Amino acid sequence: MRKLAVLTGGGDCPGLNAVIRAIAKSAHGYGIEVLGIRDGFRGAVEGDFMSLSLKDVSGILPRGGTILGTTNRDNPFAYEMKLNGMTQPVDRSDDVIRNLQEHGVDALLAIGGDGSLNIALKFANKGLKVIGIPKTIDNDLMATDQTFGFQTAVDTAQEALDRLHTTAESHHRVMVLEVMGRYAGWIALYAGVAGGADVILIPEIPYNLNRVALSIQKRAKQGKKFSIIVVAEGAKPLGGEMVVERMMTGRVDPIKLGGIGAKIGHDLEDHYGMETRVTVLGHLQRGGSPNAYDRVLSTRYGAAAVDAALEEEFGIMVALLGREIVRVPLREAVDQIKLVPLNDPLLLAARTLGMEMGD
Repeated sequence: MRKLAVLTGGGDCPGLNAVIRAIAKSAHGYGIEVLGIRDGFRGAVEGDFMSLSLKDVSGILPRGGTILGTTNRDNPFAYEMKLNGMTQPVDRSDDVIRNLQEHGVDALLAIGGDGSLNIALKFANKGLKVIGIPKTIDNDLMATDQTFGFQTAVDTAQEALDRLHTTAESHHRVMVLEVMGRYAGWIALYAGVAGGADVILIPEIPYNLNRVALSIQKRAKQGKKFSIIVVAEGAKPLGGEMVVERMMTGRVDPIKLGGIGAKIGHDLEDHYGMETRVTVLGHLQRGGSPNAYDRVLSTRYGAAAVDAALEEEFGIMVALLGREIVRVPLREAVDQIKLVPLNDPLLLAARTLGMEMGD
């Protein structure tokens, strides 16, 4: 093992630089050269590589984002190119393999979520030596207890809830906070419990707006003149569909969610006369410095990925199981999305505390 390449794909999240740093420092400790691939799989297709020396990764542990750049477009197996004046998807996966070979790369370390690791799995099936590292604030990857970036995103949402509490109480309003998570409700559930929300709405439990309104009215009768609602962007009403902001071509998942918070706010005002304000946290959850937990987890993942490469174990993803970092087949990580189970201990605890789940 003489040379490794690393890329960051999909949406950015706190902890990416911490992983890059851990990979570079661990690899150089073993005398292995490390190349960074700029802007995810786009750089792999176009051959946009850079050297990652110890100096290059010095001081990046607390930095948000990724020094390599990233994109949630540019799938090498359906790479958009203009042919005969029209944009068409072209399979350029062979170009990626050739670029890696020409740079003398022995193995690729792919840091990403569901979309990026699905691409990594396809390359593994083509014979490329690939190791996956689980990254997403959504925490929706199977085969790992937690992805890095999730806990920092929860902290950001919890802080927003703390601030919304004071203004909601002052004005006797219903405050709705829309958080990310796509099809899974992990951020909404954890932030809702940590931030003392009164209503938590997640994709796994379609909500009945009347139940939500009744819980708010019950609080008002108890002298509690404000309520806080946390809603995951993928939540949907009973018998209804998710709110889609728009469709975006060129992405592994073209659906861009957004707008459920506004829908709930409007519905509560129109049907129940409740004064409501809506806050969409959006990309604030992705930005900023990773917290201590994510810095440690990211560092452990990066070091473990280099160890796996040294032991020539490929087609795997490093994962957190309990307190241990283990190796699992890439396929197990991307076969399906990890949703919040209806018997999840935190979900049951939220119900015990009287938090309304909309059902």
